[in-house]
Amino acid sequence: MSTQDTTTPKLIELLDLSGDPEARTDEDIFVGHTPPQSRNRIFGGQVLGQAVMAASKTVEQARPIHSMHGYFLRAGDARLPITFGVQRLRDGRSFSARRVHAYQDGVPILSMIASFQTYDEGIDHQDTMPEGIPDPESLPSTAELIGDINHPVAKEYAFNRPFDIRYISEPLFLKGSEDRSAANAVWMKTNSAMPDDDALHRAALAFASDYTLLESVLRRHGLAWITPGMSVASLDHAMWWHRPFRVDEWLLYVQESPSASGSRGLATGRIFNRAGQLVATVAQEGMVRLPKDDGE
Repeated sequence: MSTQDTTTPKLIELLDLSGDPEARTDEDIFVGHTPPQSRNRIFGGQVLGQAVMAASKTVEQARPIHSMHGYFLRAGDARLPITFGVQRLRDGRSFSARRVHAYQDGVPILSMIASFQTYDEGIDHQDTMPEGIPDPESLPSTAELIGDINHPVAKEYAFNRPFDIRYISEPLFLKGSEDRSAANAVWMKTNSAMPDDDALHRAALAFASDYTLLESVLRRHGLAWITPGMSVASLDHAMWWHRPFRVDEWLLYVQESPSASGSRGLATGRIFNRAGQLVATVAQEGMVRLPKDDGE
């Protein structure tokens, strides 16, 4: 990515919420905005990242977020600001807990609880990073895959996303996968360097964790994102941050779907840095509805 990249500064601006954590009553209030985009619906990862930043602003820097569990309650409107209300549930000797509600028009669009911990030494083990993964430099960028398609969503995915995402699995933009495996894998990093702010990197990873996770569900059933009549929406999102990392360095996101039923698909993801350290784990259930057959 050239030095003229504008997407990373926009990501930093998007995560820089306005608000004063010292001027609080029952809740700390922060306000976030959505950059201009081709669709009115807000990307769920954006709301997650902003909610993580809002909660992080109420906790001391030496106590980073280590887990969060959230529910998407309503679709967000990109034309409206988002108000984040943060409730300080507990500040203990090592852990802090926060509840965050994201509001538009006075109703919640996301409800999340997050936990923060002061670093401590202890037991340590992890899953092993998969072997035989091609280097990200050998894989095409999203711009190279769909940048020549004359459609506003394709142009947005190719050129306006703040993350460079490189598919190891066959992309599902235009057609379903032939192998029908309930798995997906991508390399990802921001398009240019990020500040040395751990809270910002953790929020940005929450943002990116929502990009491709449900593709492990779609791949199992031979579905593409443009499948006629298909409706997909994230229902919830859980994330655990395990070890330090940087989102401006390549991260491997390995995703699997253990189950789908009742128009819902469950997906899990493991995120490794290039050295093979497991830095985060993600889980999400999504709604996947297909058009009813006329014969039913």
